[in-house]
Amino acid sequence: MNQQAIKQSQRGCMDEKVTTRVYPAGSLKLLSREEVSRLSDASEEIGELLRQVALAVLNSGEQGDDAERMLDTYRDFRLQIHQVNRGMRIDLENAPGCAFVDGTMIHGIRELLSAVVRDIVYFHTEIQPNPYFDLDRSEGITNTVFEVLRNARLLEAERDPSMVVCWGGHSISAEEYDYTKEVGYQMGLRGLDICTGCGPGAMKGPMKGATIGHAKQRTLPGHYVGVSEPGIIAAESPNPIVNELVILPDIEKRLEAFVRMGHGIVVFPGGVGTAEEILYLLGVLLHPDNADMPFPLVFTGPESARDYFEEIDRFIGLTLGEQAQRRYHVIIDNPVAVARCMAEGMGQVRDWRVDVNDAFYFNWQLQIDEVFQQPFDATHEAMAELAITRELPTHALAANLRRVFSGIVSGNVKPAGVRAIREHGPFEIRGESEIMSMLDRLLTRFVAQHRMKLPGDKPYEPCYRIVG
Repeated sequence: MNQQAIKQSQRGCMDEKVTTRVYPAGSLKLLSREEVSRLSDASEEIGELLRQVALAVLNSGEQGDDAERMLDTYRDFRLQIHQVNRGMRIDLENAPGCAFVDGTMIHGIRELLSAVVRDIVYFHTEIQPNPYFDLDRSEGITNTVFEVLRNARLLEAERDPSMVVCWGGHSISAEEYDYTKEVGYQMGLRGLDICTGCGPGAMKGPMKGATIGHAKQRTLPGHYVGVSEPGIIAAESPNPIVNELVILPDIEKRLEAFVRMGHGIVVFPGGVGTAEEILYLLGVLLHPDNADMPFPLVFTGPESARDYFEEIDRFIGLTLGEQAQRRYHVIIDNPVAVARCMAEGMGQVRDWRVDVNDAFYFNWQLQIDEVFQQPFDATHEAMAELAITRELPTHALAANLRRVFSGIVSGNVKPAGVRAIREHGPFEIRGESEIMSMLDRLLTRFVAQHRMKLPGDKPYEPCYRIVG
């Protein structure tokens, strides 16, 4: 590669910026000239989006969740796609030095960078303009999720159910992180694959543990799937174990990808993002059409996390009721029991999909209402207008509660949300007084347990204000 290192006086592993040319890996290796031309044209139209997400993966494995700081540090970073005789070339200017070893890009990061170009450009050139993918209709949104996953080559028709989605916080205690590794190890010993939100903390730990379990059982290479979206990836750069990355266009399609592709879900301790994921899944599973569908769901953590899950369970009981509580198991401080529950659940999922003639690789039978699929723009007006009352149908209340937590995530870590809070003050959350009281208690616990952190470990200042 033809390259030039530009030294900078910055802290950490970012002391070096690199200008270089790289050739793509994975599915972008073989492209026609016409395909490369479209990629190049599209990269000019969506250049800033592509630049920001590419920068996030070039920081893969680095600690820190301050997206604004990262974007400011590398404001001179540039990315261009060029057509060459060998197909496609990606030119990088002032890229983070931590993506390189002795001037050569780390192979895994080159794969992640290729995945970013593949997914973002594919959505904007092949899906968004295509009337078949009607993004105003539920069926069109599901078809979009399927097409993005298929184009990323994540759907394998011949594999039995084995994909466990792991949710949890990106900033957790050392004890909780070690616990996620042990659960991952036990699942790896049982041949289960791991899918997470691709970042650090509870998204990295299960993958790290599973690599040892897979190595012992010689079930290599293991599948360590990272599922992200442009709004969050800058704050949660992919961890270095991810070997299959896919970028969905927004949080709602990311969540749908998790539940369509995954065969079971393990939830570790986390913060508002984890609460958002829990409410999304329970809202979907409470649909009457999904009542008989097996979907193993476990909440788990070390003994020190017992209080966390008791608080989550109380909140679910108050808002969504006993029917929702029956959809999950709470297993505390027992990684073997968690792994056995998931392994047994895989058999139930397989048998049920055979009976209903559904695919193993994509859960077409799962009914997801459009209210869970349409993107929610967390503006001050939209947050204040959310109806939070038990007079709503249970699935509608779950959908609005999910949006509450999604808005708080945006105000905490997403660059656009952080700017909105800085300019206009905290979001106002209104609703039924008993729910608001329980919500305030839950969020206060999150803050006290250091699960509500701002980028750079700054003292937490709420981006929300609860109005009874």
